[in-house]
Amino acid sequence: MSNIQPLAAEPRERAGKGSARAARRAGLIPAVIYGDKKDPEMITIAKKDLVRLIGRGTFLTSIFNIETNGTAQQVLPRDVQLDPVTDVPIHVDFLRLTKDTKVTIDVPIRIVGQDDSPGLTMGGVLNMVRHTIECICPVTSIPDFFEISVAELDMGGSLHSTAIDLPEGVTMTISDRTFTIATIVAPSRVRSEEEREADEAAEAAALEAELLAEEGEEITEGEAGAKAPADEPGEDAEKAEE
Repeated sequence: MSNIQPLAAEPRERAGKGSARAARRAGLIPAVIYGDKKDPEMITIAKKDLVRLIGRGTFLTSIFNIETNGTAQQVLPRDVQLDPVTDVPIHVDFLRLTKDTKVTIDVPIRIVGQDDSPGLTMGGVLNMVRHTIECICPVTSIPDFFEISVAELDMGGSLHSTAIDLPEGVTMTISDRTFTIATIVAPSRVRSEEEREADEAAEAAALEAELLAEEGEEITEGEAGAKAPADEPGEDAEKAEE
């Protein structure tokens, strides 16, 4: 579960693009707090603080305590807008939380045990089918991540959703079936070599079949000449008569 972290913020009096641009020029990122049947509240957060928190990789699953105008409130980041060129955050949406709040959230997958995996030791490649799993969580039980071990996974093996231990109260949104999270596959170099060997074997088999077919034709012609009736002599008999 995420620990509640303090996050410094300042109220933002005006909305609009002009106000947002002015905040960014001052090294601040505009944000909004909404939910709990209250009016949205506009705030700004120091850019350096936000970049540091996002860099940890658990920003969207962390609960923050924001105090503005003497009032503290617990919030959960729901959306971070990034600049399409620089990937720097330009706006954040926060959801107000109550003790009864449940949220649908993507929980990251963390893989461990790579050094002990037989498949990876043999040169296999870890193929991540899912990097996150969507879950419904009470705000008091939001996992930072799900840790899954590949220590016993061999070449061609796979990990499924049943390998995850869910905290109490947490459910996956996909609950009607088991799904794959990660597999260990042969590297492309190995697969190409196997395909080359398969092609060579196929060519050899085709050549052998062709030789056998030619030998079969010679036998058939010989048998036909031996069984030809006397009034229809073969080519050798006609030459002898001449």
